[in-house]
Amino acid sequence: MSDVDSFDPVGFLERAVGTPSHEDVAAMRELLVDELATHGVEATVDDAGNTLASKAGAESGPHVVLNTHVDTVVPHIPPKRDGDVLRGRGSCDAKGPLAVLLAAFLATDPERGRVTLAVTPDEETASTGAHHLDLDADCYVVGEPTELDVCTAARGRFQGTVTLTGSAAHAAEPESGVSAIQGAAAALRALDSFDESRGPGVHDALGAPTLTATTIEGGEATNQIPAECSFVVDRRSVPPETADGFFDGLRAHLRAAVPDAVGVTVTPQERTTPFLEAFATPADSDVVGALADAGAGDVRPFGAATEASYFAREAPTVVFGPGALADETGAVAHAEREYVDLPEVEAGAEIATAALDALLA
Repeated sequence: MSDVDSFDPVGFLERAVGTPSHEDVAAMRELLVDELATHGVEATVDDAGNTLASKAGAESGPHVVLNTHVDTVVPHIPPKRDGDVLRGRGSCDAKGPLAVLLAAFLATDPERGRVTLAVTPDEETASTGAHHLDLDADCYVVGEPTELDVCTAARGRFQGTVTLTGSAAHAAEPESGVSAIQGAAAALRALDSFDESRGPGVHDALGAPTLTATTIEGGEATNQIPAECSFVVDRRSVPPETADGFFDGLRAHLRAAVPDAVGVTVTPQERTTPFLEAFATPADSDVVGALADAGAGDVRPFGAATEASYFAREAPTVVFGPGALADETGAVAHAEREYVDLPEVEAGAEIATAALDALLA
């Protein structure tokens, strides 16, 4: 039987950060499978590239899934140890959380129920791995940088393109055409009133949703009334709003706000997987209590959209791990200065192990 002391999460993390996984996760996945094999655990890789390993107790009980991802954003930044700080790409997002959850998985010898380690390959892009998972779990712990707080909720993220169409004309006679840019101006103004008239309202944990135009383009010549203009919208949703509900509502709201002569279409971003929708797990869920009793920090929302969205549709889901999305200086995750405090990694391993023991003892 393994125990938490037989696995060195810091040593594994240093090797993991040194393994590039910004373009191809094969080497990182091999590192993970080999580490599991070293501790006597056989892992499998499914058709979607997920790495899976399980342990079961002799008695029936809950099925706990530990999930995080091995892919990172570009570019690869090699590891650099600076005392108790490890810098490098993936150090906090999410190889630090992976080291924590792997430590807990290896240390746990369930008396009842089952624990599954499910590590996805493409969280930073399409989330095809997470969408493919069908684990019939009773709860999920999703590894992301939360500074060891227990995050029970997160906003969703939807993206779409609003296209306005008119008719081209010479700019010297603007009345002979229909300006798509003027239509876009009306649509952009209408974004400010969308939530007041149609939105889901303010969520107790997550606050209000946001709706922001992020890019815009239109027109073909400086002396022509433009026939087309489009802009991209970024929606950070809160429960109970769904992607379909948001886009249907936005279409109706913008159509009412834009002059009848201007055409309006709202097209969701093309995806091979569903949008990451908002979720909220009750604070009195067993998985929340287990982590809190084991010494985790505050119970709060998470600051970014995650694959936890997919799992929360099925069972109580929390986000937990070492590192921070941002600190007092600025961005940490996805930034050139990405880092994690190594004592936090070690503490996270102890907390996750104690919580898992409590759930499966």
